Amino acid sequence: MKVIFLQDVKGKGKKGEVKDVAVGYAQNFLLKNKLAIEATPANLSALDGQEKRTQKDAAEELAAAKQLKEKIDTITVELKAKSGEGGRLFGSITTKQIADALNKSEGIKVDRRKMDLPDAIRALGYTNVPVKLHPDVVATFKVHVVEE
Repeated sequence: MKVIFLQDVKGKGKKGEVKDVAVGYAQNFLLKNKLAIEATPANLSALDGQEKRTQKDAAEELAAAKQLKEKIDTITVELKAKSGEGGRLFGSITTKQIADALNKSEGIKVDRRKMDLPDAIRALGYTNVPVKLHPDVVATFKVHVVEE
């Protein structure tokens, strides 16, 4: 019996796959527990439409990320911090502070966990901060730390 999996079933199939399984297994386990539905022409066309919609949404998300990348690449965020001799900061500038400043100055909300800053900023000057907007799109903006 051909079924369309609605959820991942260990050892049998992943969500969205169409597989041939034993009739008893399909009727007594998969269909009963709503892990799969029968692969009728109507269900197959619904699955096809859902896959097309998913691809379209992914393409729109990628396009939006690329558009946001162009905007972010030109931005310079300025932060003020207390510093000692040689431009060394008392404390550090974290990704949370950078995200808040970016939101306040430019109105762009970026999750601080998406910022690929290996360590907090501990000196005055310019620092390039990469941001993962999408698995394929990485934008970089500058953070200018000035003395308070």
